[in-house]
Amino acid sequence: MFPRPVCIDDFEKYAKIVLQKSIYDYYRSGANDQETLADNIAAFSRWKLYPRMLRNVAKVDLTTSVLGQRISMPICVSPTAMQCMAHVDGEIATVRACHSVGTGMMLSTWATSSIEEVAQAAPEGTRWLQLYIYKDREVTKQLVERAERNSYKGIFLTVDTPYLGNRFDDVRNRFQLPPHLRMKNFQTNDLAFSSEEGYGDNSGLAEYTANAIDSSINWKDITWLKKLTTLPIVAKGILRADDAREAVEYGVNGILVSNHGARQLDGVPATIDVLPEIVEAVEGKVEVFLDGGVRKGTDVLKALALGAKAVFVGRPIIWGLAYQGEKGVKEVLEMLREEFRLAMALTGCRNVKDIDKTLVRTNPLVVSKI
Repeated sequence: MFPRPVCIDDFEKYAKIVLQKSIYDYYRSGANDQETLADNIAAFSRWKLYPRMLRNVAKVDLTTSVLGQRISMPICVSPTAMQCMAHVDGEIATVRACHSVGTGMMLSTWATSSIEEVAQAAPEGTRWLQLYIYKDREVTKQLVERAERNSYKGIFLTVDTPYLGNRFDDVRNRFQLPPHLRMKNFQTNDLAFSSEEGYGDNSGLAEYTANAIDSSINWKDITWLKKLTTLPIVAKGILRADDAREAVEYGVNGILVSNHGARQLDGVPATIDVLPEIVEAVEGKVEVFLDGGVRKGTDVLKALALGAKAVFVGRPIIWGLAYQGEKGVKEVLEMLREEFRLAMALTGCRNVKDIDKTLVRTNPLVVSKI
């Protein structure tokens, strides 16, 4: 019998045992040599905590808001694709778990449950849609309209995927969706990434992306998107201060500092390392979020101390799904919440407004021997 998980890594160990190898590899792996994949996690250890003492932390309030939506904690769920590969209930289980703990879920365009199904599973839950811009702009337009019609609270536009990154494991495994699954937001086999289509000897998803996703996207597409919807728009995948400033000029409502879970371009910096310069660049004009490498409550605290409004977690949710479906996702979120609450208390923070940049430094103090 597998022992009760006591940290996020324990959930992954279980997932590796129970998931088919090609599916586990798809979720776990990063691009090329996976340098950034490792650094996303390791980078958090380079930031050290400097706690305040004697601050009366008998009560600690974790609540905050994202794009005007009140949530129970600044820990939300990233748009991991094709979740029914990890558990039969997939995105339905995830949205229910998110709602039960009072936080928000971002649904992938490439979900194996539809926009409508996820909305019906937790009608009062906080939901956002992650969006790719397709070569067929009518397809994109309809996705946005469906999200708005089903009470999603924002659109997170992925800006870092004109092509899919080179993921060696997916190439070796010739990754495709299992035959009984499809991307449920699309009707035709070619857009639904159906195994009936056949995708050659490469990564099937790379072939799909090359065929379907518009590689000509540019800043003007944010203007186009803003004309389609009244929902707030977040640029997902920003890593540079100048890009962040330009995104603000084009009228985004938020920026998600992200390197796509290290799955696109290997060798880019860890997201926690570029977060401070992006927060500085936007000058408080929009909310800034972070994903990539968040595995502990102290990671959440460090991200907020460096200016993030909230963090998004992806792979840990998949490991929770593989462990026990909705219950497993809820356990993952509750574990991160409790770790974050403890980290806040031990650094003297009674609420998220108490978290500031004085709590973190990249280098410990050097004590002179003179």
